[in-house]
Amino acid sequence: MHTRTLGKTGIDVSEISFGTVSLGLPYGIGAKDESSLLPQTQAIKLLNSALDKGINFFDTARAYGRSENLLGQAFKDKRSDVIIATKTVHFKDKAGNIPSGKEMCKLINDSLDKSLSALQSDYIDVYMLHDPDIEIFTNDDVADTLLRIKQTGKARAIGVSTYTTEQTSRVIEMGIYDVIQLPYNLMDQRQGELFPLAYEKGIGIVVRSVLFKGILTPKGENLHPALTPVREHRKVYEKLLDEKAPTLAQLATKFVLSHKEVSSVLVGIDKMEYLEDALAVADGNYLDSATLEQAQKLAYPDPNFLDLPKWSRLGWLK
Repeated sequence: MHTRTLGKTGIDVSEISFGTVSLGLPYGIGAKDESSLLPQTQAIKLLNSALDKGINFFDTARAYGRSENLLGQAFKDKRSDVIIATKTVHFKDKAGNIPSGKEMCKLINDSLDKSLSALQSDYIDVYMLHDPDIEIFTNDDVADTLLRIKQTGKARAIGVSTYTTEQTSRVIEMGIYDVIQLPYNLMDQRQGELFPLAYEKGIGIVVRSVLFKGILTPKGENLHPALTPVREHRKVYEKLLDEKAPTLAQLATKFVLSHKEVSSVLVGIDKMEYLEDALAVADGNYLDSATLEQAQKLAYPDPNFLDLPKWSRLGWLK
């Protein structure tokens, strides 16, 4: 497993980041309830196997069910060997309001303390805002609180998990965040236009949704009828498959890792076979410039349609 430096943080992370959301709660296509979760002992064994095989970067969040607790149990005696990114609670109440001043500061610090306790650690490597809107991550109270947390050493780096290109652009402009976690994949390549600027500013880029919530795996062969155009578009990538990337999932991961600006690719792992697949694909042998350029021309033609949260609300992802 190769490593890359996470922006200007000086932190070296594995090219594959182990996404733990599906260890912590039912997530993704086909995950209906907690019965689909890996038993605790097996989950901890899987996490340790990943570390033993070279993955040192693990992603979690307050909102990911038991995920932080699993990481704490797995790595309490190996803390210096792993890089952990976790995220704050969501800030908005049901009315869409966010707290301010001391209340905001307390909310963030309480979330941090709960994460530290669950992780059985006295610091977080990368502490992030969890899919906030622009109102939140540009809020002075939020920014000041995160900077103070970083100054105390409770977080080595701070960042934002974004969804839209507008959000990512604003994060880059602010110049105070060290890391951006964002969605980018073969289908939806909108965020790619911001990679060079983030790289120039020394911001570490962690890419999620590489497999587009399973759509760029065999699971994508059986989608809701409303997503028939998406299922059909998957076929355009078949001409790019070769001995280096014989499957769509491998191609999708190698595509993202072919960008020098990307520090790590976040892959959801809840089975040993998924771990082995991730290890096999992150071999340092990625797309050549011609193939990368070809893949960039094969993005889904109507990116605005690619709205995973909306699809979930409508029941199209099951």
